[in-house]
Amino acid sequence: MQTRSDSVLSWIGLSRVPGVGRVTFRKLVDLFGSPEQVLSATKEELASVEGLSEKMISAITTFPWRGPAEEEVRRAGQAGVDIITAGEASFPENLKITPDPPLYLYVKGALLPEDGNAVAIVGTRKPTHYGLTVTHRTAYELAAAGFTIVSGLARGIDTQAHKGALAAKGRTIAVLGCGIDRAYPPENKGLMEEIGRRGAVLTENPFGTQPEAGYFPARNRIISGLSRGTVIIEAAEDSGSLITAQYALEQKRGLFAVPGNIGSANSKGPNSLIKQGAMLVENSGDILKGLGMIGAADIQKTVSKPAPVLSVDEETVFRCITNEPKHIDRIMTESSFAPGKISGILINLELKGAARQLPGKYFVRDEV
Repeated sequence: MQTRSDSVLSWIGLSRVPGVGRVTFRKLVDLFGSPEQVLSATKEELASVEGLSEKMISAITTFPWRGPAEEEVRRAGQAGVDIITAGEASFPENLKITPDPPLYLYVKGALLPEDGNAVAIVGTRKPTHYGLTVTHRTAYELAAAGFTIVSGLARGIDTQAHKGALAAKGRTIAVLGCGIDRAYPPENKGLMEEIGRRGAVLTENPFGTQPEAGYFPARNRIISGLSRGTVIIEAAEDSGSLITAQYALEQKRGLFAVPGNIGSANSKGPNSLIKQGAMLVENSGDILKGLGMIGAADIQKTVSKPAPVLSVDEETVFRCITNEPKHIDRIMTESSFAPGKISGILINLELKGAARQLPGKYFVRDEV
């Protein structure tokens, strides 16, 4: 009787045979029943497979796959990483039913049944404050409502999406475009470790795979494939996030976009998607409605923090502060308060969680 360990070895082994890609792998497994049976097939049996070249038949019957596969399993065990094949019940169902799922996943952390209710949030690596604010709030609210947040651990929007979910004490999944033993970007190593403890970090790439550009488009199909819907928040016309959006459409998943300033390059991606039919998002309730869940009013009541109680002077200053950074001098001019008084009011607004100071004496509303 074949053990799970033997099964994992044969999945890795067959995938390592030169020339056996995901399409050929699935074709052979469909015909022979399992990777192990493919690897043990004779040349005569393999020759009966339509389209299989003599070179490929020779590779399957002679390639020394067991040693590399055993080494990969050994490294996974030492790193506390589980390797889950597409033939196992624990493989994510959302991903399994996509047109081109991974053959197996390297997983640090745990994939849970409730991760079937997942939403992907992706966007530019160079977001504005507006983009960061919307991302954190959206991820926080969806995670607080029980959704798992999926993203790619990249700088910018992806990082903020993971942080928003963690701030809500919810679950988040990071999908890597490199090996699971690589932290990319390097500054997110700590975040990656925290996600591994409180959610899951996963990849289809073997140990040692460097974060090269060619791996990220394939990574994006996993991000959308794990999710019931994908949300695009700030993306330029050439952003990789739009590849994720295209995968979401191909996988017949919900596609959502947050509109932005028409003069901003970061708005061209989501605004274009909205014109093409993506659902416009003003708040997390719009996403839930698009997925057939509860409405906007319900989620706002569930997760929104209570509004702070402000004095008349504090309310006057607060009305001058927006979601875009504004310098203290401009706030002082608009509110007509003297320098000494405006500083005290702004401190009170910070203490009450109504405003937040950024470097350079700029202030924004504290909605993150």
